[in-house]
Amino acid sequence: MFKGSLPALVTPFTNGQVDTDALKKLVDWHVDQGSHGLVPVGTTGESPTLSHAEHDLVVETVVAQAAGRIPVIAGAGSNNTAETVRLVQAAKKAGADAALVVTPYYNKPTQRGLITHFTAAAECGLPIIIYNIPPRSVIDMTPDTMGELAKHPMIIGVKDATADLSRVPKQRQRCGADFIQLSGEDATALGFNAHGGVGCISVTANVAPGLLADFQETTLRGDYAKALTMLDRIMPLHEAIFAEPGLCGAKYGMSLLGLCSDEVRSPLTTLTDDTKAQIKAGMVHAGLLN
Repeated sequence: MFKGSLPALVTPFTNGQVDTDALKKLVDWHVDQGSHGLVPVGTTGESPTLSHAEHDLVVETVVAQAAGRIPVIAGAGSNNTAETVRLVQAAKKAGADAALVVTPYYNKPTQRGLITHFTAAAECGLPIIIYNIPPRSVIDMTPDTMGELAKHPMIIGVKDATADLSRVPKQRQRCGADFIQLSGEDATALGFNAHGGVGCISVTANVAPGLLADFQETTLRGDYAKALTMLDRIMPLHEAIFAEPGLCGAKYGMSLLGLCSDEVRSPLTTLTDDTKAQIKAGMVHAGLLN
């Protein structure tokens, strides 16, 4: 069920409030553009600045609007196990197809603590995708720990944002070939799939969903020569979007397409003029703007 291009969906705001009308239109747009799934209320969805009520509202809205047309993996991460369990339970109640659970940040648990944390989340009865992102969480889940967690029937895959392509075959060896490996790093998504991955939870796909869906399908067919030419077209946009925090870049690019405002919540800010120019140039290079 979970493969290909899965946009890490932004949360649109208008005057500081979640814009559910814009959110519903984004869901329909992604379905029309060929995205293979949606991942709301992750980091790109500004989950750190959403209230619990807003977090639940976004998941409920996306699941209802998707209406089974494409799967929804709801962000449900926290550095508090009890809060993670609550978020996973809420995602299950809303009808999400899976939950994305990040390795606990800031409090630096041991590998044994990670097993306890993710097992508690999995016991909620909703499929769990591990989100391993050492640059943000400080903690790095080892392949051995992941292999131990993969024995649980509800822990089905990983969003790997280590940017270490050797992790893919290592995790494949320890977790099995059926364990779903999704890239969490746009720029290395081609190599990730070549090493055994099956898709990408993508920030850039907020701006270029059709292009990224086609790119993913090309890699999954094994046509890496064609995928490389597509990457030449996409890479300047990847670089531009991540020149500042990626969600800020994604929202600005989407604002140029008339999809939502570029409004973000503090402590993030809208982009500098130099970054805006870089994103515009990347979108022109990708064929998204004239």
